[in-house]
Amino acid sequence: MNKDDIITLPHPSLRQKSQRVGIVTDEIKNIITGMEAATIDWEASRKHEVGVALAAVQVNQLFKIVVIRNNYDNKSDHTFTTLINPQITKFEGEIVDDFEGCLSVKDIYGKVPRYSKVKIKAIDENGKEFRITAEGFLARILQHEIDHTNGLVFIDHIKDKPEAFFRLKEDGKLEALDYGKDIKNNSLLW
Repeated sequence: MNKDDIITLPHPSLRQKSQRVGIVTDEIKNIITGMEAATIDWEASRKHEVGVALAAVQVNQLFKIVVIRNNYDNKSDHTFTTLINPQITKFEGEIVDDFEGCLSVKDIYGKVPRYSKVKIKAIDENGKEFRITAEGFLARILQHEIDHTNGLVFIDHIKDKPEAFFRLKEDGKLEALDYGKDIKNNSLLW
């Protein structure tokens, strides 16, 4: 897979719930490898962005699979952790608004409220269950990606907040969008 396999809104699959993976087959492992390749290829095409994670639905595979970069601060580190059937078991901490973007929502960012700490359970590529306690940015990433497996996109959390939408400019900075003009009636987002 490559960046061209990543679907964007308004693609209807992004609004569908993904199915649980019963057995980790070679097909599932191939999807995971393709997801990692698509994330890295997407990132290579973007001057000011990093591909930190991807859900299988974003490559039009309706399985509860998420891949997350092991080191999203180092663009040369192309290793990932795979979460199959990820589920948030506990929300903790405070709710914090911070910026999020998405490979499936082109050039739009938003200030999204998320819990600062979450507990997750999932299985790995060998079918072994594991648990993660995540805080800060990693907690945000996990909530964002698990939302994808449930048919939600980050803009759904801010659709009634006109001040929460931003566009990435050529210089890598964010500019506030005019909600009425740029967002509210944008059929590409809803």
